[in-house]
Amino acid sequence: MNYVENKLLSLTPSAVEHLKSILKDSPEANNIIKLGVKNAGCAGMAYTMDYVDEVNDNDEYIEVDGIKLVIDPKAILFLIGTEMDYEQSALNSGFVFNNPNQTDACGCGESVTLVEADIPVDYDKGTFNSQ
Repeated sequence: MNYVENKLLSLTPSAVEHLKSILKDSPEANNIIKLGVKNAGCAGMAYTMDYVDEVNDNDEYIEVDGIKLVIDPKAILFLIGTEMDYEQSALNSGFVFNNPNQTDACGCGESVTLVEADIPVDYDKGTFNSQ
């Protein structure tokens, strides 16, 4: 499996494989994963992932290797250039966001400090979609 990249979000093969696994086990109506950020924790923000069954007009839609992802419009500027990975160790497993817009993280790893990315010169709604 190849590394999957587009201008908004990159997915490692491990992330693709795990997303396919959890979507396979999800309820039929929830076949889309929505990524976002929310205010949380001591560092200020946390990443969110939820099942959804529809794409809202303002969501950024990305389909990668059959995986349907939407990005909350409020999170787009915080996620530009992010690599999404899935890591497993003996004591922990989960999605990891390698984000160039992250400036700090709390000691426990539950929250991060994010700054908005500069808008790419060629950005126009829809140009982040992968081929």
